[in-house]
Amino acid sequence: MFPKQLFYLTSEQLQAWQWRQGTLSGPAVFPATRAGVDEFIDYLEQQGARPAWLIVDLIEEDFSRHALPHVRGRAGRQLRTRRLAQQYRDTPYRAALVQGRLEEGRRDDVVLFTALTNPALLAPWIEAMELMRTPLAGIYSATLLSATLLERMAHQDRTQDTPAPHHRLLVTLQSGGLRQTYLQGGALKFSRLVQPTADTDVADTIAPETGRTQQFLTSVRLLERDDPLHVTVLVPAAAVAVAELAARCQDGPTTLYDVQPLDTAARALRMAAPPVLADQLLLHIVGRSAPDSHYRLGGKEDFYRMWRLRLSLYASSAVLATTCLAWTVANLVGYGIAHGNADGLRSETAHYQAAYRNSMSSMPPAVDRTGNMKAAVQIDRMVAQQGPWPLHMLGMVSEALEKSPQIRLTQLEWRAQVPGAATVAVPGAAPGSPALVAPTSSLALGIPKAPPQALRLQAEVLAGQDNYRVVLENMNGFAQQLARMPHMTVEIAQLPFDIRSNVKLSGSVGVANSGEDRAKFTLDLTWKP
Repeated sequence: MFPKQLFYLTSEQLQAWQWRQGTLSGPAVFPATRAGVDEFIDYLEQQGARPAWLIVDLIEEDFSRHALPHVRGRAGRQLRTRRLAQQYRDTPYRAALVQGRLEEGRRDDVVLFTALTNPALLAPWIEAMELMRTPLAGIYSATLLSATLLERMAHQDRTQDTPAPHHRLLVTLQSGGLRQTYLQGGALKFSRLVQPTADTDVADTIAPETGRTQQFLTSVRLLERDDPLHVTVLVPAAAVAVAELAARCQDGPTTLYDVQPLDTAARALRMAAPPVLADQLLLHIVGRSAPDSHYRLGGKEDFYRMWRLRLSLYASSAVLATTCLAWTVANLVGYGIAHGNADGLRSETAHYQAAYRNSMSSMPPAVDRTGNMKAAVQIDRMVAQQGPWPLHMLGMVSEALEKSPQIRLTQLEWRAQVPGAATVAVPGAAPGSPALVAPTSSLALGIPKAPPQALRLQAEVLAGQDNYRVVLENMNGFAQQLARMPHMTVEIAQLPFDIRSNVKLSGSVGVANSGEDRAKFTLDLTWKP
């Protein structure tokens, strides 16, 4: 936790305390004079831009109770803000605390208005902090912190199974004087600060001032005449003996005293050492928990907001740097593991290669290299797949025949169109010398692609021998079936009958022809894979 500056302001002086790791140190005291403010400015310059929390313990603090209509949300906050501004016009340090609802009638909200009625007492100290750019985190009321102190003490006393008193008065000895804080049902209702004179004994002041406070509470109907008032007195053990003070504070018919040393409150707050005055108890509450500001700062919190933003940026940068560092370390570890695995794989590869060489050295010499054998296998597969085989072309012809039942094959002649098959005579050679055969192309084996294939197909039409139109339609349908095959070209080499104009027609219509006179035709098929 970062160190804090805690300031405790009274009407006569300002105390500057330092909070580090749950311990208070100091204080540096500055009187409420012009010279004291100048010394305070020098002090802030030495401390640097560290956040500060200001606790105010002044007589000029007013408390008033109001019943306002029960309105929730933003409208309720605006209503309380308007009434608060009407109640305390001359000070920006004001607050409204909702303390429940009335049990009768409309059940209005019970609101406690509190304010520092003399802001001039705070002005020079706050201006000095603004001048030195000291982040002001909040302004706190010693009275409200006293109520928090009593709650902490009551929480510790709950282990004794004793009900908390409904009317309670807390009396503490502080730097500003004798503070009396009245709580009703655990809610703060009133507080007053008594400043005894220098020649007055504190022990002699507690009982009379408690009586005056009790009379005031009765007059304003906060306390009925027969209601008992439980008075808790916290005094330093070094200032006056607890037993002696308890003897002076005698219980009355409606007044019950409970005198305790500050050590009891220190244990409730888990302080390491007992304080000298109650100021340190309040400072400890702010230093440990840092509650929200009791009074609005009115634009004085800009430096604190900038300080928090800067702190957030530092924290984000630290988190980012830590993340990058962790990522870098993880990558380095991963690189080391991968490098080790690579070394292991390289050594394993070398081992297997050595074993392979040893095995091969004991074997007879191979016919050829491994690469050549692999190439031979690839060539064999290519020839098997792309060689000029007639099966694929015959399959297409068979498919067309299934769709043309009137056609019957009589003869097939298949060949692959491979360049280089023709013989070429040598220029200038003597007559009668043998011709040279051109080198055979690799296409004859299907390398690098399958060669074109040609098929001469002779067939005859079985039906409609005396109907030439039907014969031509069956032949054309069969040819069209073949032409629809992918990469297939069909050419009619010979028709079933001669339809030239200069040829003489012969025969009898309606007379059945012999088997030799069937309508035969020839097709030349070319397929390019």
